[in-house]
Amino acid sequence: MSNLITPIISTIRSRTGEHVHTILSNKSELRAITIDPSKAHDEDDLLAEIGYKQELNRNYSTIQIFGIAFSIMGLLPSISSTIAVGLEIGPVGLVWGWLCSSCFILCVGTSMSILSSSLPTSGGLYYWTNYYAPASLRVPLSFMIGCINALGLIGGCCSINYGFASELLSAVYINKDGDFTITDPIKYGVFSATCVSHVFLCCAASKQTAWLQAFSIYVNVFIIILFLIAVPIGASRNAGFNDAKFIFGELSNVRTWSPGWSFMLSWMPAIWTIGAFDSCVHMSEEARNATRGVPIGIIGSISVCGILGWIICIVACAVIKDGDVEAVLSSDSGQVMAQIIYDTLGKNWAVAFMSLIAFAQYLMGASILTAASRQIWAFARDDGLPFHNFVKVVNPTLKVPLRAIIFGGAASLICGLLILIGPVAANALFSLAISSSLSWATPVLLVLLPEGRSRFKPGYFYLGDVLTTIIHIITVSWIAYVIVMSMFPDGISVDKETMNYTCVINVGVWILSLIYYYTYGYKVYHGPKSNIEESNSSLEDEKIDQVLEGKQ
Repeated sequence: MSNLITPIISTIRSRTGEHVHTILSNKSELRAITIDPSKAHDEDDLLAEIGYKQELNRNYSTIQIFGIAFSIMGLLPSISSTIAVGLEIGPVGLVWGWLCSSCFILCVGTSMSILSSSLPTSGGLYYWTNYYAPASLRVPLSFMIGCINALGLIGGCCSINYGFASELLSAVYINKDGDFTITDPIKYGVFSATCVSHVFLCCAASKQTAWLQAFSIYVNVFIIILFLIAVPIGASRNAGFNDAKFIFGELSNVRTWSPGWSFMLSWMPAIWTIGAFDSCVHMSEEARNATRGVPIGIIGSISVCGILGWIICIVACAVIKDGDVEAVLSSDSGQVMAQIIYDTLGKNWAVAFMSLIAFAQYLMGASILTAASRQIWAFARDDGLPFHNFVKVVNPTLKVPLRAIIFGGAASLICGLLILIGPVAANALFSLAISSSLSWATPVLLVLLPEGRSRFKPGYFYLGDVLTTIIHIITVSWIAYVIVMSMFPDGISVDKETMNYTCVINVGVWILSLIYYYTYGYKVYHGPKSNIEESNSSLEDEKIDQVLEGKQ
């Protein structure tokens, strides 16, 4: 019993008060017992019942769990980085694409909330995959999901920090009236300094990093309010506003794809922005009330960002100078949002805004490294990463996985070297974040299958069998569609400069993860395993055996 592949899985049925355990042994035999339901309210006991000892401090409140996802999404910075993709079919693509995408993304977040409420652990996605998958696929599939989820978060770190470097340098460019050349080595220099500073920042005690999430909420809300007030005022004093027909119906396709497919590709700003909400899952073992707080953090961050983001997109389209979309797309600064703000508020305001946006983006990078380090640490705890014995160590004083943070920062620095090759290579690398979508969909798909459905037990957050099944089906279908869509090039004519290397990078990572498992990984990774001390495991085994004997 002490060598369980997936030890004791705990779920809560709030309507009946029944607390049910499902035990998965090495032989994949499932047995169920009932114990004292009062333990369900103690997060540390619940984690122990899942199979892990409590190594991190539970300093994150529900609002701070919300804050880590909200910070990573970083509305205005993220929209500033991706707005060009939406506008390549005109305002209609940005505005309606954002709204449609947000609704589907909320379904994904709802599915993840349901699973996280049942099994709140930092490993999250690969842990769920291991539990719900058929016995023959359980270990290799969970290994692949653990790898691509970790790499997806590292790719997210790279993407956010690259965006920070671009926004900061665009502010410098505007301030110097164009008398400044932005080169790839300069971008990588800013990128590297950002990654290193994030490592130092995230190595603080969990109480400080929790406070950082609350601070990030204030910063993001402040710049959003400032944008929604200052930019319309500036536009009203200059060229005025574009009419509703332009904002909600102007279609000006600059891609070589048909208008219909080009419109679909313009859904990507919301897809790229409202992501990484699985960060809430990875903070489960530091949340004070994980079974409730994590679902609230996921659904709350998606809902708030979906609504506020749509308003920002409408305002941005309303103030485009003279309705000239091509002019802002071809801005010399390289930043569409910077050009929009410059046209409405002038140079000084544009520099100030881009500096504030860059600062918010910097906080985004710190938040995603925090979440990525918890996924890296959890996967190393189950022997899923190279150097796992080194990486899984938690600092006994700070109760923070310092080595996992350093590992994540170092991986970002190494992957970021592709910036030196040019934007095509950099964008290919940063598309690794799309692998996170596959890791989101896999456990949801498994729960829809008969074997996974029979094992799933609802937690506090559950919408009933029928509605939950419908949402899960929408989630899997949407993610499958997004993965395919994200691999299309920007135009019909493709060369080495316009090729979308997302398919090469991501499919390559998926295949290489499985190759690594079957050549070496299987020797050390056997699925999630208990790390509770042997003495504690023996006592728990004895207690469980007594209960089982009493039921026979």
